[in-house]
Amino acid sequence: MGEAREVMDRLTEAVTSHADLKTIGELYAEDAVAFTADEGELHGRDAIVEYWRTMTEALPEATFRALHSYEVGDTAIDEGIFSGRNTGPLQLPHGETLPPTRKEVAIRGVDIATVRDGRIVDYRLYFDEMDFLGQLGLLSPDELF
Repeated sequence: MGEAREVMDRLTEAVTSHADLKTIGELYAEDAVAFTADEGELHGRDAIVEYWRTMTEALPEATFRALHSYEVGDTAIDEGIFSGRNTGPLQLPHGETLPPTRKEVAIRGVDIATVRDGRIVDYRLYFDEMDFLGQLGLLSPDELF
């Protein structure tokens, strides 16, 4: 196992083990860039840690089941299912906060992390945001198609 795979596995563990934000912060370079389906491009470690804080507050007992894991050079790629119950507030990109829906979600997604000197410098998280919002019951049936 190479460095990229090790760092990605540590990130997954930190995100799904009661939001270990300190470890999450240590895994990203200070000037890291991340792209997420729901927040777009995030610049810097602090912004990325804040993203994970809001996600793990919304789904505090979430798990990740890897379906495929790869490592190519300095990049690790995971495809899997992120699942949990929404028991915390959900912060929307425009700043609104919604109360917990208490609904279960299971979202298939792909994470891509490029690592240099033991830290993530570039991170991509792809998932179907409409599916996520639909499973939370936040979309009308008309919006699901």
